Amino acid sequence: MATPNHRPAQRSPDPRPARRRARWGTISRELVIDTATTLVTERGFEQATIRNLARELGVAPMTLYRHVRDKTDLLDAVVDRLLAPVWKPHSSEQDWRVWIGEAADNLRRFLVEQPAALHVYLSHPVVSATAVSRMDAFLHVLRNVVGDEQRARQAYAAIQTYTIGFAALEASRAAWHPEGRQSVDELSLQLAAYTTPEQFAAGLTYLLNGLG
Repeated sequence: MATPNHRPAQRSPDPRPARRRARWGTISRELVIDTATTLVTERGFEQATIRNLARELGVAPMTLYRHVRDKTDLLDAVVDRLLAPVWKPHSSEQDWRVWIGEAADNLRRFLVEQPAALHVYLSHPVVSATAVSRMDAFLHVLRNVVGDEQRARQAYAAIQTYTIGFAALEASRAAWHPEGRQSVDELSLQLAAYTTPEQFAAGLTYLLNGLG
């Protein structure tokens, strides 16, 4: 039996600052994607969950489903936004080899530097607005080279799958360094060189030579 002086234990205060609930009608898809992009770039795409995003926006998780279908839709939109300013080559389309080489390398670097993007591109075909715009620009250049729609699409597929596959291997080996390892033989060093930007450019040259 509790004594007259007994008091219930006090709960420790939540260290996180309380967020004010957003007013009805102030949440939009644009704001959701803005906030998710910040989460992805600052904390990693694993943290861009519907629950975490709702907490950032000060709304109930179910509120977000009025603006995004699910986490896949959310990440697709974030990656689309991050890709838009970085994929376009500075080169002229008239020099098609340089243009394609730059466009492919821009995507390779983007996928290596943005884990969220690599996750999305390895998970499913990406048909976001920027990805489709990039593909259309690629096909336009390739049609002028091969003169045939079907061959242009086959060439695009070869370049695209080579780029994504190379980026996946490069990213997965990014933490491997020969320094400090006691048993790194010459063959290991040669194989490690297969995932460098220089090797990507060399491999892409073989593909473009086939087109030319």
